[in-house]
Amino acid sequence: MPGPLDGVRVIDLTRILAGPFATMLMADLGADVIKVEQPGTGDPARGNGPFLSPSGGESDEQEFSSYFMSINRGKRSIALDLANPKGRGVLLRLVETADVLMENFRPGAMARLGLDYEAVRARNPRVVMCSVSGFGQTGPYAQRPALDVIVQGMGGMLSITGEPGGGPVRPGASIGDITAALFATVAVQSALLERERSGEGQHLDIGMLDCQVAIMENAFMRYFALGQIPQPLGTRHPSSTPFQAFPTADGHVVVAIMGGSTDQWPLFCAAIDHVELIDDERYATGWSRTQNYDALIPVIAEAMLTKTTAEWADVLNGMGVPAGPVQNIAQVAADPQVNHRGMFVELPHPALGPVKFTGNPIKLSRTPSGPARVPPELGGQTDEILAEIGVSPDEAAALRSEGVAA
Repeated sequence: MPGPLDGVRVIDLTRILAGPFATMLMADLGADVIKVEQPGTGDPARGNGPFLSPSGGESDEQEFSSYFMSINRGKRSIALDLANPKGRGVLLRLVETADVLMENFRPGAMARLGLDYEAVRARNPRVVMCSVSGFGQTGPYAQRPALDVIVQGMGGMLSITGEPGGGPVRPGASIGDITAALFATVAVQSALLERERSGEGQHLDIGMLDCQVAIMENAFMRYFALGQIPQPLGTRHPSSTPFQAFPTADGHVVVAIMGGSTDQWPLFCAAIDHVELIDDERYATGWSRTQNYDALIPVIAEAMLTKTTAEWADVLNGMGVPAGPVQNIAQVAADPQVNHRGMFVELPHPALGPVKFTGNPIKLSRTPSGPARVPPELGGQTDEILAEIGVSPDEAAALRSEGVAA
């Protein structure tokens, strides 16, 4: 059975991470994603290591970038020189067949190429054009370059990540890029749905900084409500306690008791052999426990050292108290729940053999979703894509000879 986005064609001009992650999700859901890349070099992500070797392990050759492969599965690649008028002409012919055009150049670049929304709309009024950039298409920062850590810093994420009293800490994932990718994907699907009513496409403007602000909702609400500037708290929650990672006899375990819970706190106190805490008024609610954090946490921390991480996870979950181990990447890769949910998928690669990818977390009851095809070689489908838009073999050969296509 085809995926839910079967029949949707996406022209993908995006590079590096935010845009390609969004179009990868669409490919997982069944869209035909045509990745348009510069002849010779392609997406700059192709140059990011580590690189895989056909003989196994890492390679000094840069042919197979694991970075590129992680976010470009399921797509087809056509190599077009958009600096050449003939290349832009081919792109516009592609746009005539498309539902979505994605790009993440710096604002103004598409207009300089003659490929801004008005030009695209003139060729296909139904196309949804999505522009992803660091700061959006408008505003005083619009022309600034931006990568993930820049918007994390400017959006406040780095200021509240890390241990109290420490310096800024970048989270272990590219939150700036990935959140923009997710918002862009939602925006595209919303615009396609609206097009069913209006019959018209529209231009979507996704700024990475905007997206960072949006996911910092709790921090901003606390600031607006109380006038207090949130600070780094380690793994703590700002208003619920205990809600953090604790050292155990052999690792770390996370305990998470929400402030509104009235039954989990007494059970937790019994589990750590400190029933005297149950009736202590200082610890009656999640908020009051947070206000008395410095007195309470040493008692809990000492108790958590008496069992292993697995023992605490079993004991607390058995009582209905949310808890889980802090796992490294190898442990997550072997986790039975994650594997049961299909979050790792192995696909056959023509040069590398079986390659394992992360899966798609979207589970639909009737239509499939998930990785179905390995990432494309640069220009690997140029000829078939040109043929689909009516380019004759002779014309295709001429485009190749002139360096317009590859």
